[in-house]
Amino acid sequence: MNTVQDGRQLNALLAMATVPKMTPLKWRQLLDELAITPTTLIYGNNLSLLDKAMQHHIEVLRRRIAWDKVDLALKWQRESEAHTIICSEHHHWPEGFQSLTSPPLVLFCHGNVQLLSRPQIAIVGSRRASVSGLAVASDIAANLSQHGICVTSGLAAGIDAAAHKGALEHPGRTIAFLGTGPDITYPHRHAKLRLSILEHDGLLVSEFWPGTPPRRHHFPQRNRLIAAISTGTLVVEATINSGTLITANMAADLGRDVFAVPGNIANPVTEGCHFLIQQGAKLVVCAKDILEEIACLPPLTNSAPFRSEEKSKDENLATDKLLDSVEFDVTSVDTIAERSALPVSEVVAALIEYELRDLVAPVPGGYVKLRGK
Repeated sequence: MNTVQDGRQLNALLAMATVPKMTPLKWRQLLDELAITPTTLIYGNNLSLLDKAMQHHIEVLRRRIAWDKVDLALKWQRESEAHTIICSEHHHWPEGFQSLTSPPLVLFCHGNVQLLSRPQIAIVGSRRASVSGLAVASDIAANLSQHGICVTSGLAAGIDAAAHKGALEHPGRTIAFLGTGPDITYPHRHAKLRLSILEHDGLLVSEFWPGTPPRRHHFPQRNRLIAAISTGTLVVEATINSGTLITANMAADLGRDVFAVPGNIANPVTEGCHFLIQQGAKLVVCAKDILEEIACLPPLTNSAPFRSEEKSKDENLATDKLLDSVEFDVTSVDTIAERSALPVSEVVAALIEYELRDLVAPVPGGYVKLRGK
């Protein structure tokens, strides 16, 4: 892989990417058949060695190039030093894309493009995650990033967002692959999270052109990139027929590790995780389970302690009968009072204190205990 990206070849690839109905796979098959470079295919004048049918085919393809879109892409790149368009020649082009049958021709990157070369774990899951599921994703992401792993996800609501937020505890530790153009935020309520990722030396990546809105078919395309670039994919809460399981299956098909967090067997949102574990995914309860499996770092005994183990004296004091009365599923205040044998007024006061210390979280119907507390 070259360390210097040829600007003329990049422009040729951008031009190729604008041609309707020509997928990256079809382009690469054509290039292999002709044994020529993208630059020659798009700009070359001497095609006399080709038969007339192929010459005509190439001329038709050239006429279908949307040069205005190429200009739009290059304009976007010039708008900021943080905007970069890369192709397979770039020295930070993800090596994992070699496993894809149809890798993108170009990537639009906003932020620290060097992250594409870092060791990565994808964290994905339900958009309608539980409070405890969000806490799990955030906690594991924080611990992975603490140990030098880049956390990759899709900026979606739920588990994706929690994973990005957890990784942000350590700058330069998260990548968000988008199902829109690089200049579009989806969902819109994640505008602040998007900005935070950029402010913390993170990266936003898309194979879609600037200005491209979200479309249903974009997200499976995005997910294949997440699966390919990562050493392994961790699933935190997913229903049995969810897109998350499709991503996990993509990762497995590409020869990547698949990890899953178990949960309540009566909760449909964890059914997909249990299915993956039955199919051979590694059961994960903390980041250490992942780090030991991928074996990309020194033994953890010499590493910094995990966040979930870093408890203050006050937090240790919180492991009392009242806190033990709160479950990871919804527990009513009356049930907590009954189990702890304390007046409801004292229970409410204690729960408020625990909430401020992120030991519990209020939910409709009562409280849930947060993971690792």
